[in-house]
Amino acid sequence: MRKLLLILICAILPVIPGGCKKAPTKTDILLDQAGLPYERIQELRELKVSDMEVEEVVKLRQAGISDATVVALVREAHSRVHPFSSGNAVINLSHAGFSESDILELSATDRIETLSLDAVTLRLTGLSSAIVIRVLHRTAQGLPTLSGPMIGELKNTGLSDPQILERINGGMTDAVAAKEVAQRKRSRNKTGFVRHSGRAR
Repeated sequence: MRKLLLILICAILPVIPGGCKKAPTKTDILLDQAGLPYERIQELRELKVSDMEVEEVVKLRQAGISDATVVALVREAHSRVHPFSSGNAVINLSHAGFSESDILELSATDRIETLSLDAVTLRLTGLSSAIVIRVLHRTAQGLPTLSGPMIGELKNTGLSDPQILERINGGMTDAVAAKEVAQRKRSRNKTGFVRHSGRAR
């Protein structure tokens, strides 16, 4: 119905001053069918989205990503002088429990596709999205940080998320973390429990 209405309006209004000057394009129709409001379609038109990008946009809308976030993702990609092609990565992040603001923050690193797998893995260890985002920002900046599996091992020894975040912010590497894991396991075997280090939260 929306598609038919759009076509009829633009077919009739050329005779009215200030009316539509041309019929809607295939891109307009696809974006309209995906549920984007007129103003968002205009924004994407101004960004000169390609057919491939339109497919990515439609995919994201079908996955429930808001139109505002979709446009922001395309705009971010164009600001980096490349087309938007990270639809699958965005959907995977959304399914893993990341908010749209988290996704936009990762997009700002311009490495969302390569970081998304690590992001999902870290979430599966039970870490909060805030901690995961911090880890990935350090990765994107080339700073030392912990891998997903090693964070999981630290968590299994009884460390809390804030305690793990302290170690991440301190630049702990996997090699140093492995020594702490071994020490904490030895302590647990001797005493039957693990003493939680760090300040109480």
